Amino acid sequence: MIQGPKKLKFKKTKKGKLKEFNYKTSNNKLIFGTVGLKSINSGFVSIKQLEAARKAIVRQTKRKSKIWIKVTPTMPITSKPTGVRMGKGKGQFSHWGARIRGGTIIFEICGFNINNMILALKSGGKKLPFKTKIFN
Repeated sequence: MIQGPKKLKFKKTKKGKLKEFNYKTSNNKLIFGTVGLKSINSGFVSIKQLEAARKAIVRQTKRKSKIWIKVTPTMPITSKPTGVRMGKGKGQFSHWGARIRGGTIIFEICGFNINNMILALKSGGKKLPFKTKIFN
């Protein structure tokens, strides 16, 4: 199970703005695996979404492949309870998330049949809240 960071300087942070597709990010080349899953759009992804995608990939490859998760959720996401009026400060901590820029590699995989790895990454990409692309 993926978890958030152990220590942070501040409990609540600002979301910031996400830039669109960028080929020049440092996280856009395959390092470990032979096939990768890359984001096309930018957006926020939660730990639950990453874990659901990872489980789908593992299930499709029948646990015979090696998977690397290249995204670490380090951003605390807050939310206010339903039925609370506007104002009165920022909400309480809800869950961990990660900022994903366009062109960032999310998963790398190797050690299985290429066609099955592509099918597994397709099923994992459907669990994520933005468009993805498979490449090798």
